[in-house]
Amino acid sequence: MFEKGNPGGPGRPRGSRNKTHAEFDALARESVEQAVKAICQKAVEGDTDAARLLFARVWPRARGRTIEFDLPPLEKPADLVTAFSTLLAAVARGEISPEQGATLGEILERKRLAFETTTIEDRLTALEEKDGPKPAG
Repeated sequence: MFEKGNPGGPGRPRGSRNKTHAEFDALARESVEQAVKAICQKAVEGDTDAARLLFARVWPRARGRTIEFDLPPLEKPADLVTAFSTLLAAVARGEISPEQGATLGEILERKRLAFETTTIEDRLTALEEKDGPKPAG
């Protein structure tokens, strides 16, 4: 029975699967072991696509791993020059990957923007204290 104000009815319960998906899930559970064995066998026989598929599941791409990297303290804008130099040297020596270096460089750039914003705010506050606030608009 349809409720007033809900022309579509209550619908399927949240999280439930439709009949077709449930049947596919049951079929997959029944044949997954055979499929994995077949892919493994093809990989052993030299099928590079099967090997790529298998290894992608066993050893997924490393993402978001932490790295240990010592940067000098970043207490003033001038410290960023040393930090960027340290970062560049670490990439050049192969201590961190270029991708990791780029990510850390982006973080340092955000720190530079924070320093810049703080400097502008401090200068604006000093001007307003000296001349008084300007009317808006």
